[in-house]
Amino acid sequence: MTEPTAASSPEDDAPAAIPLTEPEDGVPPIIDTPEALAEACEAFAAGTGPVAADAERASGFRYGQGTYLAQFKRAGAGIALIDTAALPDLSSFGEALGDAEWVFHAASQDLPGMRELGMTPAKVFDTELGARLLGWPRVGLAAVVERELGFALAKEHSAQDWSTRPLPHDWLVYAALDVEVLLDLRDRLAAHLEAAGKLEWAEQEFEAVRLAPPPEPREEPWRRTSGSHQVRDQRGLAIVRSMWEARDKEARRRDVSPGRVLRDQAIVAAAIAKPTSLDALMGVREYQSKGTKRRAPQWYKAVEEAMTLPDKALPSRRAPQGDGPPQQRVWKEKRPEAFARLTAARDRIATLVERHEIPAENLLQPDALRRTCWEYADGGEEWIRSFLAGRGARAWQIDLVTPELVAAFAEAHVPSEG
Repeated sequence: MTEPTAASSPEDDAPAAIPLTEPEDGVPPIIDTPEALAEACEAFAAGTGPVAADAERASGFRYGQGTYLAQFKRAGAGIALIDTAALPDLSSFGEALGDAEWVFHAASQDLPGMRELGMTPAKVFDTELGARLLGWPRVGLAAVVERELGFALAKEHSAQDWSTRPLPHDWLVYAALDVEVLLDLRDRLAAHLEAAGKLEWAEQEFEAVRLAPPPEPREEPWRRTSGSHQVRDQRGLAIVRSMWEARDKEARRRDVSPGRVLRDQAIVAAAIAKPTSLDALMGVREYQSKGTKRRAPQWYKAVEEAMTLPDKALPSRRAPQGDGPPQQRVWKEKRPEAFARLTAARDRIATLVERHEIPAENLLQPDALRRTCWEYADGGEEWIRSFLAGRGARAWQIDLVTPELVAAFAEAHVPSEG
């Protein structure tokens, strides 16, 4: 295979982008009945070539990451805008597409929602990931469309509440345009990837994204409460945990984003204040608005539960340690041989990144690099290849990185730890 090189940058004097205001064939009516869905299935089954796919959620408005609108386009079938609140089972549509390739921009964001709707593509092409592998500095859809197709794609509706019904016409225009451009964009990126010798790499990456399992549930998710680092004692952390859990339960019940039920700032303020009465909680500045005053008794109950916990039931000050290496600041003292490996390996990875013009995180996940350097004892190339494969590295990554890690470990003069 020819050694990959990045695609050339666009000319500095490129003409101004042309605003893209509506799909070529207009915006189709939204599909929200079984009869309309059956017609779409028939049309898309008769279509040809890849299928552009996108999804709109209501992040920041609704609980979870459910899909509220699914958009598709295929040659011979046109655009379909499907109301997934009215039609939550799209398995028949997925079956109609058969083994067609689905084209996404940032597939990892949309695939979980597609699976919840009963659809799993047989093959994926990800235009965002393709742009990353080409080393392009801006990989958002609007930036890539402007670079490759010369169109200015408005993105002002990306953060809307897509659970709104009826959906405004200008929102539907925005949603339709996202899939309008994807098929042409896919062909342009495939050509760039092939010319750069990176198409095989991309195909491995696309398949890895398609087959990626759901993430493991986060341990102690309440610790991600923004600002909780200010709470340094165990009793305060117990309040954070209790209030986070009460808020999450209420948000799930109301199908509302947790931040709209109670802000993180209010949770942290209560944890710092440690109020011993409802009046004391309502005296905290963050509980003096109309909404928080009305629900203050509910939140004080959570505070009270945390305040009465026995000491042995309080959370630890530190978050649970994962199964990975410790923080790197202790490597030099605790495992100097691993620190030497990591230092040498990073230098060589940086050289690969520059040579192939590809982001370091796409060349090899930083966690995989750290673990390899920490856990290596002996075994040379065979051990490194096996270990990286076990961490989910793709064949192309292993082929590129392994010789460099072998050399780096030798440079570090690391004695066998066996």
